Amino acid sequence: MKHPLSGRTVLITGGGSGIGRLLAEGAAARGARVVIWDLSPTSGAAACASIRSRGGAATSFAVDVTDREAVASAAVETGPVDVLVNNAGIVTGKRLLDAADEEIERTFAVNTLALYWVTRAFLPGMIARRSGLVVTISSAAGLVGVAKQTDYSASKFAAVGFAESLRVELAKDDTGVDSFVVCPYYIDTGMFAGVKTKFPRLLPILSPDYAAGRILDAIESGRIQLIMPRFVRTLPLVRMLPAAWFDQIMNALGVNNTMDAFTGRRQPAEPKTATVDRQV
Repeated sequence: MKHPLSGRTVLITGGGSGIGRLLAEGAAARGARVVIWDLSPTSGAAACASIRSRGGAATSFAVDVTDREAVASAAVETGPVDVLVNNAGIVTGKRLLDAADEEIERTFAVNTLALYWVTRAFLPGMIARRSGLVVTISSAAGLVGVAKQTDYSASKFAAVGFAESLRVELAKDDTGVDSFVVCPYYIDTGMFAGVKTKFPRLLPILSPDYAAGRILDAIESGRIQLIMPRFVRTLPLVRMLPAAWFDQIMNALGVNNTMDAFTGRRQPAEPKTATVDRQV
């Protein structure tokens, strides 16, 4: 089912920065009414100001998507949503034994459990209207395990399973609502600052503008899965080989060295309470 964005309400979690902000700006440029949920009230307000300066309509809420009560409260304030983009995500980039317990728990809280809290807040309304789309921004790391990503990769594997199970569940129940999953390789937004790729022609670090445009195009055209770049689509075939061979191929491609120089970016401090910029 196609989902043209013009005239629709699009909610983007983590929409105050990175690929989320570009998706928000791009959706607004295509005629959508954009709602931004971001942990940082400053980032959300700045993204809204950017959209409004170009004549678009946007509202921002400061919400910790790992807090079920905050999500439920903000969902009531937000109102009906046509397209939900579960984009909020974090990464530690640490070896299993170097990551603190709290960091591992936070990774799953943001990257995985928040999918449930946010989607459950808006899905009943979509089903009642027999129209809507749930977008899950996962990762190529949700298709292959990567060194120094035991928490991140596992959380993104779960995101892929969530989106796929939701898709078939919604179709089986004839709800009129769709589920769409995105699995990009590294995107040059700063979240994965320092990562390297051994073969940039096969596995390029993606331009943020390119990635956002592809995602929005896929939403409007009715895609149910988007994997970027194309070379990543060969993973199911390579997985047919013995596991030891598969690991050797991933090592030869440099996949397990991509995080060696990872620095990442500092995450914004969490607000104590949810706030909203009501200006539209």
